[in-house]
Amino acid sequence: MSRVGKIARRSFLIGSAAVAGGVAFGVYLAKKPIPNPLLEGLKEGEAALTPYVKITQEGITLITPRADKGQGAFSIQAYLLAEELDIDPATATLSPGLPGQAYFNGAVLAEGSPKPAYDEGFVAETLRSFMSVPAKIFAVQLTGGSSTVPDGFDKLRLAGAVARETLKEAAARRLGLSRAELKTEAGHVILPDGSRIAYTDLAAEAAQIDPIEDVPLRDPSTWRYLGKPGLPRLDMLRKCTGTEVYGIDLTFDDMLYATVRANPAIGAGLAGFDATAAGDMRGVEQIVAITSGVGVIANNTWRAFQAAEALEIDWITPETPGTSAEIFATLEQALGNPDAYDHCQRDEGDVEAALASGEVIEAAYRIPYLAHAPLEPMNAVVRIADGQVEIWTGTQIPLFVRDRAARIAGVAKDQVRVYVQPMGGSFGHRLEMTHVEQAVELALAVPGRHLKLTWSREEDMTHDYPRPASVARGRGGVRDGQVAAFDLSVSQSAMAPEWFGRLSGMTLPGPDASITTGSWDQPFAIPDYRVTGYRAPTMVPVSSWRSVGASGNGFYHDCFLDELIFAAGADPLAERIRLCHHDPSRKVLEAVGEMSGWTGPSLGAGRGRGVAFCMSFGVPCAQVVEVTATDEGIRIDHVHVVVDVGRVLDPSNLEAQVMGGVIFGLGHAMNCELTYADHRPEQENFYDYEAMRLYQVPKIDIRALENSPRIRGIGEPAVPPAAPALANAIFAATGQRIRELPLSRHVRFV
Repeated sequence: MSRVGKIARRSFLIGSAAVAGGVAFGVYLAKKPIPNPLLEGLKEGEAALTPYVKITQEGITLITPRADKGQGAFSIQAYLLAEELDIDPATATLSPGLPGQAYFNGAVLAEGSPKPAYDEGFVAETLRSFMSVPAKIFAVQLTGGSSTVPDGFDKLRLAGAVARETLKEAAARRLGLSRAELKTEAGHVILPDGSRIAYTDLAAEAAQIDPIEDVPLRDPSTWRYLGKPGLPRLDMLRKCTGTEVYGIDLTFDDMLYATVRANPAIGAGLAGFDATAAGDMRGVEQIVAITSGVGVIANNTWRAFQAAEALEIDWITPETPGTSAEIFATLEQALGNPDAYDHCQRDEGDVEAALASGEVIEAAYRIPYLAHAPLEPMNAVVRIADGQVEIWTGTQIPLFVRDRAARIAGVAKDQVRVYVQPMGGSFGHRLEMTHVEQAVELALAVPGRHLKLTWSREEDMTHDYPRPASVARGRGGVRDGQVAAFDLSVSQSAMAPEWFGRLSGMTLPGPDASITTGSWDQPFAIPDYRVTGYRAPTMVPVSSWRSVGASGNGFYHDCFLDELIFAAGADPLAERIRLCHHDPSRKVLEAVGEMSGWTGPSLGAGRGRGVAFCMSFGVPCAQVVEVTATDEGIRIDHVHVVVDVGRVLDPSNLEAQVMGGVIFGLGHAMNCELTYADHRPEQENFYDYEAMRLYQVPKIDIRALENSPRIRGIGEPAVPPAAPALANAIFAATGQRIRELPLSRHVRFV
């Protein structure tokens, strides 16, 4: 069969069953098959049965295209494939594969739906289904938004099942049997007499068969791996023994090393520089002016760092606000300003009339910029030779990286290869690619050599695109012991348009939903209910941070709701349950009350507890935080957490992700902020950006429910409720209502 024919018949998975949006709307481009990228370079006797499964006589390779930044993405993707393929994934080779359209993320764009996640009606579900269409058409291969499991749950199991049935068909044809007579087990086809044929022995024959597309998925009651307690992470041995190879660990025989210094005011350039002292330092090979600053190429990273520090650079000063005071003044000016109005996705009842008819409770809130601060700083290895570009880096956006590298190097996109590496953390940091742009520019100066760029810790902290700072104002009213009116306004710079513009070079039209995400979309039935977003001017360029808009809006929404409940004289948990109109969310609130033994916010003299709730990424999450006000400061004693992800696939990793999210959320709420002076962050390293210490970590109890109708991801939803639960607990213990993060500006933690 011709090459074109092979590609066409092997593109079934992406072109039909995996694209609900194409089926629902009849969009030609959405229904059009995508070639299987594994067929490129396939050798005789090898089978690429789907874009996710490659089988040779030597073994089985599972393609796990969602990036692993410590959250277990490679592992859960492999289990989804292996469960239907009927293999032990520990016996397979895992590879992220080369980036391509076949690996588009159909779930990640659903978060931008104009319907809240708790709306499970036909119109809302159809809109979410349609969101996979642009993801496919524009090849959105992206890891983020807690979307790895929702996107892969059906897609990867189907890929494994197709491969399984195709291998059975190959065995049936060899032996003159029907496929129905055969079974599979542990990477083998089982014949009626009990004898076994290894999948690897069937690869050559399976490669010649049209894939069996009409395949049954196994009932969850028969799963061997998914949903089982103690499911081992496939990378755990490497992580625990220090043998995992991250991007920063890569070495090549001919490698040169580099670092950069860029304008502390991100996006601004340089007026000039003096490299005299730096150029004379030991090991320095070249000093190169690049778009964002100056790069140093040396024979090891440390010498590059030292020379970079010796550079004398005259930076251009931008016209944007350069201090934290100026930044917050700008945010305040935008709040409520009609000229800065961005959107109002929730406006129920008549808020103005409700507030005009009784006492108005008002409160003002603010949150700071936050760095991503992963343990592994940004890095990339680039080699440019003979019109081809090779890139090794940890990234969540490999196709954007490919396309930008091609533009900088002046080559066609198909001449760029991106090899995605395991990442030592991200929290959204690796949704950016400035470091790759810099590495490609520097690699052009040393053609034919592998060039490894590494940011210093200080460069990584000060040139991060942080979580936006923002301010909010709440106005509300109570009646007959209940919350009756809720009006929240939020002001921040536009995160999503800025990020998309940096990546694509295009302007993202319409409002920026991230300004109010985590506040407008909460499942509470308040009679008069409004949430409005205001877009402040671009100041510090900003980006996604773990839980994105909900990271700040969860604090605003729940803390103000808590204030209204207190003003009404109601119980904080009981009133949230009464207001909640979404059954799975209400059960989460009820469960956290039962779990914590809730009898009210007071736990006795100097002790209190706060409850908070936030639905983000479709996951309802409730937390109860218990604290003690000691003579030395606030001690966090205990945290109770309940989430609902629809179906738990990896209980151990869910617990780890929720626990990590709670610690991440609490630590940043306690201490962390980026403050600005002279257009640059004043915090440059971990010592002045201190999160929660080990001795401060409280006991954390976690429960996962499975009442939601859709399967969800859990990497981010535990973050948003942590800060408001802690703030509400401090109020319960001390009577002090704190409306600003970090909380350490007002209390001390022990």
